[in-house]
Amino acid sequence: MADLLNIGLSGLSASKTQLSITGHNISNVNTPGYTRQDATQATRLAQFSGAGYIGSGTTLVEVRRSYSEFLTAQLRSSTALSKDVEAYKSQIDQLDSLLAGSTTGITPALNSFFSALQTAAEDPANIPARQLVLAESEGLARRFNTVYDRLNQQNESLNKQMQTVTDQVNRLAGSIASLNDAIAVAAANGKQPNDLLDQRDEAVRQLSQYVGVTVVPQDDSSFNIFVGTGQPLVVGATANRLEAGPGSNDPTRFQVAFVSGNSRQTVTSMLTGGELGGLIRYRDEVLDPTLNSLGRLALGITDQINTQLGQGLDLKGNVGVDLFKDINAPDLIDKRSYPTGVDVTITDTSQLGTKDYEIEIVDLAAGTYRIREAGGNWSAGAFGDDRFGFSLSLAAQQTLKDGDRVQIMPTRRGAAGISVELDQADQLAFASPARAEASLQNVGTGAIGQPGLVAAPSPIDVAGLKSAFDSLPSLQANVAADGSYSLSALPAGWSYVDASGNPATPSLQSGSSNTVRLAYTDASGSYEFEFALSGRPQTGDSFTLAFNQSGVSDNRNALALAGLQNKQTLGVTAGVAGSGASFTDGYGELVERVGTLTAQARLDSEATGAILKQATGNRDSLSAVNLDEEAANLIKFEQYYNASAQIIQVARSLFDTLISTFR
Repeated sequence: MADLLNIGLSGLSASKTQLSITGHNISNVNTPGYTRQDATQATRLAQFSGAGYIGSGTTLVEVRRSYSEFLTAQLRSSTALSKDVEAYKSQIDQLDSLLAGSTTGITPALNSFFSALQTAAEDPANIPARQLVLAESEGLARRFNTVYDRLNQQNESLNKQMQTVTDQVNRLAGSIASLNDAIAVAAANGKQPNDLLDQRDEAVRQLSQYVGVTVVPQDDSSFNIFVGTGQPLVVGATANRLEAGPGSNDPTRFQVAFVSGNSRQTVTSMLTGGELGGLIRYRDEVLDPTLNSLGRLALGITDQINTQLGQGLDLKGNVGVDLFKDINAPDLIDKRSYPTGVDVTITDTSQLGTKDYEIEIVDLAAGTYRIREAGGNWSAGAFGDDRFGFSLSLAAQQTLKDGDRVQIMPTRRGAAGISVELDQADQLAFASPARAEASLQNVGTGAIGQPGLVAAPSPIDVAGLKSAFDSLPSLQANVAADGSYSLSALPAGWSYVDASGNPATPSLQSGSSNTVRLAYTDASGSYEFEFALSGRPQTGDSFTLAFNQSGVSDNRNALALAGLQNKQTLGVTAGVAGSGASFTDGYGELVERVGTLTAQARLDSEATGAILKQATGNRDSLSAVNLDEEAANLIKFEQYYNASAQIIQVARSLFDTLISTFR
C-alpha cells in the first residue's frame, strides 16, 4: 500500500509539473523569442520481488526547450540580411524620387536653361530674351543648391541614425553580457535555465537587426559575440562598445569606432549586415558617388559656360564675363580638402572623376606626396602637378607635417558652390570676336563663311586681337591650272594650321567646300579661327578677316553656348576620340545608375523578406507555442492528474480496510 501510495504521489507530482509547464507555454504564447518547453519523464528504479521487478512510479528528468541551434542561427542571419536591405532601400527610394522627379531633378532646369539660350541666340540683340537666360541660370543654380541640400540633409540623417543604432547595439550588448553571467551561474548545477536562454537568444536576434554578428557558444553556456572582422563585442560577462562620431578624414561623414577599454579602432568599412550595415553600404555605394557626380556636373556646366562666354563679345564689344561664380573662388577651394592646409584647384573639368582621393605627405619641404583614389593604390605626386583634372598646393596657413594624410574631395561640394554672378543682360557675350567678308571687287564666285573661334584662352585679349587683325592683310587667292588654289602668305604671329594645331599649308579645291584654320599666338595665348571657303575664286580675289567690332546681331558665340548641352565635356579620356559625356547624358547616367540600384534594392527586399519569413516559419514550426496543442495537453495532463489522485484514493481505501480488520 505504501508502494501504491508513492506511485500515485509520483504521478501526481509529474502531472502537476506538466500542467505548470503547459500553463507556462500558454501564458508566453506572445512573448518574443519564447521557445516552447516540455518535460522528459522516466520510470523510477523498480523493486525486486519474488515474482520479478515491480515498478515504483515516475520521475521528471529535465525540462527542455524545443530548440534548434541551426534554425536559430539561420533566423539570425536572415534578420541581419533583411534589415540591411531594408535600411538601404528606404534611403535609395528617397534619392531616386529626388533625382528623377520632374519638379525636383536637374534635367528640367537644365533643359530650360539651354532652351533660353537657344531662344536668345535667335535674336541676340533682344534684351528680354537675354534676361530670360539670366533668370533660367538662376533657376538652374538654385536647383543644384536644392538637390545638394537634400542630399546633405540625408547624410545628416544617416549620421543621426548611425548614432541611434550604435546606442541600441551597446544596450543589447550589455544585456547579453548580463544574461551570460546569469546563465553561467544558473547552469552550474548541470541544468539549463530555459527562460534565460530564450531571453538571450531574443536579445541576439534583436542585435542582428542592427548589425551582423557572429555567435560562438562557450563551454559555460555563455555566448561570445563578434562583429565586423572579428571584433569582440561581447565576451562572457564583458561588453565592449560601438561609437559613431565625426570621421577623421571628413567630419561630415560619421564613422563607427570599436571601443574596448582605452583602445579605439575604426571599423566602419568592416561592418556588414543589419540596419547599420545597410546605412553604411548606402552611403558608400550611392550617396557619396551621387554627391560627387552632381558636383562634377555643376563644375562642368560652370566652367564650360564661363569659358565660352570669355571667348565672345557682349553688346558693347567688351570681352564676356563669367555668368556663374568662378569654380576656383577662394571660398570654394578651401572646402575641397580635410583637414585644411591643402588647396585644391580645378584645372580641367573634363578630366574630373567622381571619386575622392587621399594624399599622404612624403616630404613637405620638397613638396612631394602619395595619392590614391578611395580604395585604390598609392602613386607618387608633387604639389603643382596637374592630375585627375585638379592640382594641389599648400595653403598659406597650414600646419601639416610629413606623414599627415589629407582627404581630397574635388567635386563633393560642387553643387553647393554654383551661383550666378552676372546681373546685366547686355554683358552676355553672344558675339564671336572675328568676322569675314569677300571683297566686292572679286571676279570669281568664291565665298567665305564667318570664322569660328575654335581654340583660345578665356577670357580673350580684346586689345591684342584688334591689333592682330589690323596687321592681317586680306587673303589673296592664287588659282592653279588644275583648279586648286592657295592663299597668300601670313604675317608674323599668324600661321595656317591643321585640325590638331600643327602648321600646315591648306590645299584648296575650286568648286568644293574647303575648311581653313588660322592660328595667332601672342603673350596672352594661342587663338585658332576656322572658316569655310567655297565656290570658284579667281586669282587675285581677296577675303578679309577682321575684329568683330560691332557684333550686336552676331549670335555665333550664343550658338556655341547652346551647343554645349550636347557636347562631350564630362569624363573625357585624354587622347580617346569620342570619349566623355554631355551634360544631359552625364546627369542621365547618374539617374539611370540610381534607378538601377533602386530597382535592384526592391528585388533584394522582396527576396530577403521571403527568406526571413521562411526562416521565421522554420523556427516557429519547431519552437513556437501552438495553442491547440497546449489545450490538448491541458486535458491530457488534467486526466493524468485525476488518475494519479485516484491511485492515491485506492491506496487510502486499502489502508483503511486493513486497519479496520484489527479493531
